[in-house]
Amino acid sequence: MAESKTMTAAQRSYEEKRAKKAGMTLDRWLATKQAERVAEARAAAPPPPPKPEKKPGFFGRLLERAQKPF
Repeated sequence: MAESKTMTAAQRSYEEKRAKKAGMTLDRWLATKQAERVAEARAAAPPPPPKPEKKPGFFGRLLERAQKPF
């Protein structure tokens, strides 16, 4: 993980203790934390805007007219 390379010795030691307490390896622990951060970021992001409704095509208009009463 790229994150483990940028940590100080104290941070690494702290994360190792937390990983051991959770019963995981350090790499797996850091991967889990990264996945949680990504999930939180996705949840916090606004939903994409809805697509505009398409106008009916030629056959769609014919079917609508066929459904209408005289």
